[in-house]
Amino acid sequence: MSCTVQDDASKFVSRRDALGLIAAGAGSLVAPGAFAQVEEFFRGKTINIVVGFPPAGSYDAYARVLANHLPRHIAGNPTIVTRNMPGAGSVTAAAFVYAGAPKDGLTIGVIAPTLPLDERLGIIKAQMKSSEFGWIGRVNPLVNVIFVRSNSIGSAQDALKTSVRLAATGAGSAVTIYPSVMNKVLGSKFDLVLGYQGSAECMLAVDRGEADGHCTGWDTLKTTHPDWLTEKKIRLLTQFAVNRHQELPDVPTVMELATTERQKATIRSVVNAAEIGTSFITTPNAPPERLAALRVAFNACMKDPAFIADLNKMNYGLNPLSGEAVAALVSDVSMVSEDLLPDLRDAYSLQPGR
Repeated sequence: MSCTVQDDASKFVSRRDALGLIAAGAGSLVAPGAFAQVEEFFRGKTINIVVGFPPAGSYDAYARVLANHLPRHIAGNPTIVTRNMPGAGSVTAAAFVYAGAPKDGLTIGVIAPTLPLDERLGIIKAQMKSSEFGWIGRVNPLVNVIFVRSNSIGSAQDALKTSVRLAATGAGSAVTIYPSVMNKVLGSKFDLVLGYQGSAECMLAVDRGEADGHCTGWDTLKTTHPDWLTEKKIRLLTQFAVNRHQELPDVPTVMELATTERQKATIRSVVNAAEIGTSFITTPNAPPERLAALRVAFNACMKDPAFIADLNKMNYGLNPLSGEAVAALVSDVSMVSEDLLPDLRDAYSLQPGR
């Protein structure tokens, strides 16, 4: 797959243009002369990207590619390193970025896109608000799929009648939430075998026959086990998106499986998180000129031919959104109708796992 962006990928943002864009993004909140201080602040510093998931998944891969290319777009050219902080479906990392990290613009995080909805439902116990993060930008929407071994059931409709074991992680992660939502809203019979540490371990469980299938990101599946697809070792049952992904034209969306307007509205509230996708954040209350600088640098990196080439080599998608646009999505998700909350809370409650 080739990564595509709408703008001319050969154009880089100059230092002068970047400072001008920073000024426009930060607005009147920044005192005169503050923009020149951005470059001085970041020079010689190290930025940490905190990944809320174990290594080897799509979040980790995107973070590491971004860490290789983003520094040259940030005024001062800081070093960027990644560190994995898995736990509770990325809540551990989110809580650290929200309350534990210094609010100086030197900490970036990548967390599950479902967290804003989790907060709306009161599922997350940590005291934080996703709307208060500094949203830097999105690399790609996150389309999850449910797949099974080819000798298992033949379609998503079969999952409404036949029990299927899916390897899963913890209660807060999308790989667990999505099939659980299908169980509660559509009546599927996925048996979630909980406790695996990330999608890599879940897929190993499928390979060993411990589980019939797994729910994971499409990017993760196609890059870690392309042979499963080309050799037809697995079957894709459904994709969690409002519309079918361009690479998955024959795989029905979970929205298509819904038969009532209530089911559709409930599922739509869940899959809207896919639009937030693989987005990067910084701490609340980071200095506005530094957040603006990170946003400008992120947008420039999304057009960087070297960055795009690396994603192409990995067969990873690129469909970026600005930090401002992602922040608006987060705001929409966090204001889901009160009328739907009981159904959503019920859908999110897990069946007993093994």
